[in-house]
Amino acid sequence: MKLHNTINGEELKEKIKNSDEKRTTISFYKYAKIGNPQLFRDHLFYHWSLLGVLGRIYVAHEGINAQLSVPTENVETYIKELSHVTFLDGVRLNYAVEDDGKSFFKLAIKVKNKIVADGLNDDLFDVSKPGNYLKVEEFNALTDKEDTILIDMRNHYESEVGHFKGAWCPDVDTFREQLPLVVNKLADQKDKPVVMYCTGGIRCEKASAYLKHKGFKEVYHLEGGIIKYARDAKESGLPNKFVGKNFVFDQRINERISEDIIAQCHQCGEPFDDHTNCRNKACNLLFIQCPKCAASYEGTCSVECKNITALPQEQQRALRRGKDTGVRIFSKGRFQQHHPKDSKKDEL
Repeated sequence: MKLHNTINGEELKEKIKNSDEKRTTISFYKYAKIGNPQLFRDHLFYHWSLLGVLGRIYVAHEGINAQLSVPTENVETYIKELSHVTFLDGVRLNYAVEDDGKSFFKLAIKVKNKIVADGLNDDLFDVSKPGNYLKVEEFNALTDKEDTILIDMRNHYESEVGHFKGAWCPDVDTFREQLPLVVNKLADQKDKPVVMYCTGGIRCEKASAYLKHKGFKEVYHLEGGIIKYARDAKESGLPNKFVGKNFVFDQRINERISEDIIAQCHQCGEPFDDHTNCRNKACNLLFIQCPKCAASYEGTCSVECKNITALPQEQQRALRRGKDTGVRIFSKGRFQQHHPKDSKKDEL
């Protein structure tokens, strides 16, 4: 059995798009010492392929970070398969809030230096000692207190479409940028309770341990992140303090938590919160675009990109040839790029 995908990605997308198979979207992470990440990766690929698992999974010496979908009929078998790996036996699984079963179209398991790019030297602090976990009721109670500092540990394009009420949402592109910013910004407030949250909990797991290392006295983080919070609040009938959408890193792009629309179309400024990628392949900018602007700009982020997509495919490929588009491809749009005078940053 080959331990990688051999079918064209577009074919796989169409297959999943047209499939009636019921699938369940799951995410989990675990920090653990993995001696041979490549061998572990191959082991997972072989066994998970047999169960029809699709998804994006990162494996490193420090652990595993997984977002995936499983045929619903195989979920129990998959959980048993996880239990065969000692450090994954009983691991907390986050189930998607909104799930159409089409979150992933192939299985990709990659060996990385880290399961989250954080820019930290893990030898300098104890990653195994994170801040205290908070369940829904505890999170709501603590964040209601006036002196509590609530921090969104996600990037700007994530918090732009949804965040917790009263949270400080740092205007950053990456988690790597955010950690030193948070530590420096709160340098004179180390005695106050600090509550952190992210999508599924993985970023806060390490960030909370780092803040403790930096001398913060009371550090907490939301158990299971936004995904678990939304599900638990609904099932328990507790108040949900999250407004808007939760950005997710799969084909769904987001899942709606509340009916509030807190973002704006990056081109016209109208209330809207659906992300899309620019149709110009040399750009591929992730940005927010309402249906009116999608029609006007033909699915692109600018007049320049619109003009490029009107060219014959051969000419478009010629324009891309030999150019490094990597930085542009992984960039994320901001509302203030189009409306600099109207932009507002969330301040602490």
